[in-house]
Amino acid sequence: METYKYHTPVLLQEVLAYLLTEKNGFYVDGTLGGGGHAKTVLGQLDHSGKLIGIDLDDDALAVSSEHLAQFGNRAIIVKENFKNIKSVLSQYGINSVQGVLLDLGVSSFQIDISEKGFSFRSNAALDMRMNRCQQLNAGDVVNNYDERSLADILWEYGEEKHARRIAKAMIRYRIHHPIESTSQLAAIIEQTVGDRFLNKTLARVFQAIRIEVNDEIENLRHAIRDCIDVLNSGGRIVIISYHSLEDRLVKEAFRAASAHMVSSGYKMIPDMPVQPVLNVLTRKPVTALEKEKAVNSRSRSAKLRAAEKI
Repeated sequence: METYKYHTPVLLQEVLAYLLTEKNGFYVDGTLGGGGHAKTVLGQLDHSGKLIGIDLDDDALAVSSEHLAQFGNRAIIVKENFKNIKSVLSQYGINSVQGVLLDLGVSSFQIDISEKGFSFRSNAALDMRMNRCQQLNAGDVVNNYDERSLADILWEYGEEKHARRIAKAMIRYRIHHPIESTSQLAAIIEQTVGDRFLNKTLARVFQAIRIEVNDEIENLRHAIRDCIDVLNSGGRIVIISYHSLEDRLVKEAFRAASAHMVSSGYKMIPDMPVQPVLNVLTRKPVTALEKEKAVNSRSRSAKLRAAEKI
């Protein structure tokens, strides 16, 4: 396997600056991928510092195992969904950690391997599963969901303004032929919206279907809550997102966890004081410098938010 195909870690120096607070701490990379962030984090820790890397993709796990082999038992690699961070830590007798990193981007390796069906740029079966053991795939979504459900997914998860037209076109097409490949789906979209801004539309539609297949939004919502729970006092959570839906969810979760007051829900009843759990470290999301954007196109849409456990 060609390990170089895994993407260069995005916002690497910013991750280190916000994540690392103790060089002998225990850290979690909940989206291990090829191990780029994890390798650099482990390289910054002392000999008692450890990291658990979590990922569902078998290819990613194989590559990251190779990249992190030099750290021996200081690198623990687990096949699991990051939403199950508590059960993963429990398996290793760990109650709390010093830092958690979630990089929510799809790796270039997943996109470049055509049979995974993530990309509209190559012809492959519609799949898009992060975990190849699960049943639901992209083909099931586009061929079995009704028109309203498809439109809702494209609008909610892709923020696609042509959602209803594209959903209607999918339904019309599949009456005669199942939608089996990425190129078929891309052609349907092109015939529906035309050439203008086509790549952006394709990206939004494929993103929306991928999010649905992998239940990414609910997984992220669950994961943020549990990641905060397992942090030591003074420990930090760092999350890199790549589209507004994810970034908004992260922002709102951090805001809720750092609030000093919570609304009662009634006009005549005053807001109630609460004890904040987090101190938000990034009032605005941190973005890549121009020099990083120039050499790593995937950094252009990246937004980093960080918070510290009180």
